[in-house]
Amino acid sequence: MTTGRRAQKMEETRAKLIRTARAAFAEKGYAAASMDELTARAGLTRGALYHHFGDKTGLLRAVIDQIDAEMVAKARAARDRAESPWLGFVAEGVAYIELALEPEIQRIVLLDGPAVLGDPSRWPGQNACLRETTETVQALIEAGIVRPVDAEAAARLINGAALDAALWVAAAAEPRAVLAKAIEAFRCLASGLLAAPPPQPPPGDHVTAIEN
Repeated sequence: MTTGRRAQKMEETRAKLIRTARAAFAEKGYAAASMDELTARAGLTRGALYHHFGDKTGLLRAVIDQIDAEMVAKARAARDRAESPWLGFVAEGVAYIELALEPEIQRIVLLDGPAVLGDPSRWPGQNACLRETTETVQALIEAGIVRPVDAEAAARLINGAALDAALWVAAAAEPRAVLAKAIEAFRCLASGLLAAPPPQPPPGDHVTAIEN
C-alpha cells in the first residue's frame, strides 16, 4: 500500500469512528455508549480506536472538536448576516447561546463534555474563539463603537457570558424559557461596552408598527 493510500485509509477510519461515536453519544450519552458497541457499529476493532484516539475520552474530544467547529461556523454566519459590525458582534454571541437548544449540541458538548473533559473555557476551541473575539473587540474600539477598554478582558467576559448562558440553557428543565432570559441579559451586558447608547426608534414608530 502506498503512503498516500495508507494515509487516506487512516483518515477514513478516523472519520468513521468519529461519525459513529457522534451518533452514539447523541443517542445514548457518553457514559452509556460502550467502546465495544462503538467499534462494532463502525465495523472496526478496539485497536483502531486506541490507535487514533487513545481511549474513549480522546474520541469524545474529537467529536466535540468537530461539533464545536460547526457551532463556530453557524455563529459566524449569523454575524455576517448582520447589518453592522456591532450588530454582528452581538448576533454571534446570541447565535451561540441559541445553539444550546439543539439536542446533539446540548447533550454532547454542553452536558457530557464538561462532565468528562472539565471546564469548557479551557478547551482549545474556546481559546481560538477568544483570540478572534479579542480582535473583533479591538476593531470595534478603533472604530469608536466600543469604549476604550482592554480588548482581551472584554472578550473574555463576553465569551464567558455566552458560554455560561449556553450551559445554563442546556441544563435547564425548560430550555426555551431560560433561553429568552439568557439572551435578554446577554444583550444588556454587551451593550455596556458601547461608546454611546444604541439609537432607539421614536415612540411614534413603535405605535405605528403595532397599529399596522
